[in-house]
Amino acid sequence: MKQWILKNKLILIGALSGAVIGYGYYHFIGCTSGTCLISSRPLNSVAYFGLMGGLVLSIFKKGPKGNAN
Repeated sequence: MKQWILKNKLILIGALSGAVIGYGYYHFIGCTSGTCLISSRPLNSVAYFGLMGGLVLSIFKKGPKGNAN
């Protein structure tokens, strides 16, 4: 488990920071009418922004070294 966390720490940092930003988006901006798909509930905002944060930082993860052919 520890090895997996160390291997994917950049993605986990992105997901965690995205989740915090998502909750902040829900809390400060949000959607009072309840018709907004992402910002109407905190779970939706946290999940969406967490996923996006993990995906964005996964771009910078180094791949295996080897021949690029």
